[in-house]
Amino acid sequence: MELKPSAHADTFARDHLPPPHAWPRLVFELPELAYPDRLNCGAELLDATIDRFGPDRPAFRSGSGEVWSYGGLRKRVDRIAHVLTADLGVVPGNRVLLRGPTGPWLAACWLAVMKAGAVAVTVLAQQRAQELATVCAMARVQHALCHVGVVEDLAKAEVPGLRITPYGGEGSDDLLRLAERHEAPFRAVDTSADDVALIAFTSGTTGRPKGCMHFHRDLLSVADTFSRNVLRPRPDDVFAGSPPLGFTFGLGGLVVFPLRAGASALLLDQAVPRRLLPALAQHRVTVLFTAPTAYRTMLDELGPHDVSTYDLSALRRCVSAGENLPAATWEAWYERTGLRIINGIGATELLHIFISAADEDIRPGTTGRVVPGWQARVVDASGRPVADNEPGLLAVRGPVGCRYLADPRQEEYVREGWNLTGDTYVRDPEGYFRYVARADDMIVSAGYNIAGPEVEEALMRHPDVVEAAVVGRPDERRGQIVVAYAVAREGAAPSEEELRAFMRAELAPYKCPRAFVFLPALPRTATGKLQRFRLRDGGSVLPAGPA
Repeated sequence: MELKPSAHADTFARDHLPPPHAWPRLVFELPELAYPDRLNCGAELLDATIDRFGPDRPAFRSGSGEVWSYGGLRKRVDRIAHVLTADLGVVPGNRVLLRGPTGPWLAACWLAVMKAGAVAVTVLAQQRAQELATVCAMARVQHALCHVGVVEDLAKAEVPGLRITPYGGEGSDDLLRLAERHEAPFRAVDTSADDVALIAFTSGTTGRPKGCMHFHRDLLSVADTFSRNVLRPRPDDVFAGSPPLGFTFGLGGLVVFPLRAGASALLLDQAVPRRLLPALAQHRVTVLFTAPTAYRTMLDELGPHDVSTYDLSALRRCVSAGENLPAATWEAWYERTGLRIINGIGATELLHIFISAADEDIRPGTTGRVVPGWQARVVDASGRPVADNEPGLLAVRGPVGCRYLADPRQEEYVREGWNLTGDTYVRDPEGYFRYVARADDMIVSAGYNIAGPEVEEALMRHPDVVEAAVVGRPDERRGQIVVAYAVAREGAAPSEEELRAFMRAELAPYKCPRAFVFLPALPRTATGKLQRFRLRDGGSVLPAGPA
């Protein structure tokens, strides 16, 4: 597919796209996917929505009750865009790191980066210095907009040449103070529909993150396929959920989908189930995005069937993704609330959900059917389709495809024009897809993808650890939990509490092991290869020392 002329003065992103032969085949079957050659998704999500619905509708809400109208949001976004271009010298194509708690200001920064024609690299507020340094080096990030509350770890990353602009503070260099100087509207950069708009990082099985590059049209494509045809939002909807904006699941569900529909989103800094439930009731949320783990936890919090602990009467749509949704969880939620959870599978490589089902089409225990605008099949190791009811690898293609940032793993993910997600699935004769397992060693815990080797590498940085292996252990509530097996240095006896504190300083909390097992040696083959299956079994090895 030939790319249209770019508006990027900094051509790093386009220069580091995979070679054309390694791209998946893109499919634009729906008429709504026929986008113009020149397209800026920030302008489409904000300015075009105001043209359709007016500036006075609510756009973003905060947990404190503050409400931004679409007009108010545009004013803030345009001011930040002026700061980026006029004060900070950002040019189209520059990568801009975004880091902060989920909230209206972080979303406004993302929209401003879009309108300025730059490339957003949104990371989690939880990520630590080493993780941030790796991301910045891979994407060659020059600028960062970072909330004052989490700026310390970014500064510790010591990224060469990185200009950090804080927001939410009192300093004269604070982004919001700089923004007050600008009053004029900002005209969005006339980007190409296939200019890179964002680089979303996901962990690989080797622990080295992969940068997934997505175009301006991609952001609209996921709204015009899954959201439009399965979720079917209304302009009066109020969206909310737990995934942070650093995850494409959260970016789509809490920013792209509501803005595309002229709806509003409640953006919560702390969206753990115990805080999410009262917020759903207080703000009359109608559309919820979260993971199966959260649904299970919220069921416990809701209380007995005959007691109305929280008023969820406004809620009409519940979306689950990030990990497999067990039929038992679906049934329990439906019995307790009368709401059918819309299950789905997506991938950072493909931006959002591509298999799902809603309403009467839902079959508990299955992920659903192919979302309109997408294609999917189950294949064997050679890429040939398998018969219905036979397990195989899930292969997908549609209007969005995997484009890794200068990464040889591109040719592992994309084969013969199809994206191979790394999941084992079964398709039934009626077109419903059922999840079987992950095809690789990725640990999926409470919706987070965790690469065991990355955790092992961090654990090995402890001076008293000489060997480490990390695996996932089945867990009823989280799907899996991270378990670390460690061999201590001779004469040393690190405690579990000591290792846990060390790991929390090295990695984002969700990656840290929830259990530690100490062994005299790790199980290996005669050639020295680690036998992970024995560690996953748990009963094949005997712990030595504290566990």
